[in-house]
Amino acid sequence: MKIAQVGEPILRQKAKAVEAGGFSTQELEEFVAQLLDTMLTANGVGIAAPQVFDPRAIMIIASRPNARYPDAPQMQPLILINPDIKWQSSETVDAWEGCLSVPALRGYINRPDNVDVDYFDLQGARQHASFEGFVARIFLHEFDHLIGKTWLDHVTSSEQIMAESVWLNLHD
Repeated sequence: MKIAQVGEPILRQKAKAVEAGGFSTQELEEFVAQLLDTMLTANGVGIAAPQVFDPRAIMIIASRPNARYPDAPQMQPLILINPDIKWQSSETVDAWEGCLSVPALRGYINRPDNVDVDYFDLQGARQHASFEGFVARIFLHEFDHLIGKTWLDHVTSSEQIMAESVWLNLHD
């Protein structure tokens, strides 16, 4: 799947909820499998459907150590459909983020360190999850894609932007 790059109109649009009849379908399962493969191939730790030109409110978070995030914690990929933030901590953390849709750059972004969310699984069953630290950051980053934002919308100074190659050299 082709990954939308910053400037593509779909990255500025609010995602559409998956309707009740859209769950438990072969099309949804195949789409999510392709979305996961696209994310893994690009060394991402998360991806949202709008990033592959699909307007649905679907995201995958899948923290794991890789070339782009060597210190990432390991987790099984989690598919979240129609996610809804129920609570965010007032405690925030600044950290460097990359994005498959903003290639070659990192942004130093402030985000809540904990988040509680409701979402639906592939079968349409309501689920609840709590995320903290890096995984909370991944969730919030991908959630931004569902509301038409990227990390660039959180930057208040050019000093918060760094070439990814420089960032990787600093973190070797």
